[in-house]
Amino acid sequence: MSKKYVIHAAIYVLATLGANYTADWFMPFPVFGQVAVGTFIFGVTFTQRDRLHGGGRQWVYGTIAIAALANVLMSAILAVPLRIIAASFLAIVLAETADTEIYQKLLRYPWLLRVAGSNAVSIPLDTLLFTLVAFAGVLSTTEMVSLLFGETITKYAIGILVALWREGKFVWQES
Repeated sequence: MSKKYVIHAAIYVLATLGANYTADWFMPFPVFGQVAVGTFIFGVTFTQRDRLHGGGRQWVYGTIAIAALANVLMSAILAVPLRIIAASFLAIVLAETADTEIYQKLLRYPWLLRVAGSNAVSIPLDTLLFTLVAFAGVLSTTEMVSLLFGETITKYAIGILVALWREGKFVWQES
């Protein structure tokens, strides 16, 4: 496996770990909403995982499995609430699988279209799954809706920024 894909995989796994560790640290989101600090980190994972596809589908799924298991282990060691562990595992496995399969169907299209197309499904799916499992019965309906809004917008924004940065420069700087 190319060193580039190993680095991409390491960034992906570390980003999921950091995001889950900070999953219940909240901050207000302008206008309407709130965002977990972990969302700023997790927004990176959607596009970072897309960078793994050059290593093949098995590499992508292997990295997703490592991330999901690493998150369960880290969370158990750090006494993260079980609801966060379950939400994280479910969201990583289901949303990242959806993202991977959609991305694979879009391989013949340019990079930004592949990323946007796969993120269009995986970001709302991840946000909905994680928020409902992690915070149902813990947060009020208003807080949940606020969180769903803020998290979705933030993940899209971070995912776009990460997608525009390729190999040390922004895509418009490539010649």
